[in-house]
Amino acid sequence: MDYKAVIFDLGRVLVDFDFKRGYRQLEGLCPYPAPEIPKRLAGTGLVQALETGEIQPRKFVSEIAAVLSLDIDYDRFCEIWSCIFTDTLVPEAMLEGLRRRYRLVLMSNTNAIHFEMLREHYPRIWPHFDALVLSYEVGAMKPRPEIYQTAVDRAMCSPEECFYTDDIAEYVEAGRRMGIDAVQFRSVAQLEGELKQRAISW
Repeated sequence: MDYKAVIFDLGRVLVDFDFKRGYRQLEGLCPYPAPEIPKRLAGTGLVQALETGEIQPRKFVSEIAAVLSLDIDYDRFCEIWSCIFTDTLVPEAMLEGLRRRYRLVLMSNTNAIHFEMLREHYPRIWPHFDALVLSYEVGAMKPRPEIYQTAVDRAMCSPEECFYTDDIAEYVEAGRRMGIDAVQFRSVAQLEGELKQRAISW
């Protein structure tokens, strides 16, 4: 197969994250212990609404504050909500090398609050990508086929000419159903092996 594009997931592929970091900070500002916070949020549908662009960030924050009985301003909430991101995982040299030979596309379930912070705090990542396919802009989250189709369209080639890696097995399978050559990301060493098997060089 002559590959023409490489599609990367973002969280736990390019940049690691830990939601518990945010819950621990919110714990001190609301009546609920950190382990209870995600349970209270899960039933609201607010996070999914934010990640599909159905709700704007300021309305999201005001509704989350009501659910958690938080007394917090918008900027401080965004700071805490985005403190989950930690180390970069895929070396910049790999992205740089791949970009010289292939079209690079980022496809992520994310939201406007997180992505604004990611742009600011990890500025060296984004110039390596030809296209950013973000769920809150597309209006669909993985594993919905619409977001994969958008990624393929922006890769400017056929699905079979795309290699895609994501840490979530369900999303990898959804990519394969679209005809994309997709593998689950476990480590940089494993990714290097998958690329070498396909003669994808960087």
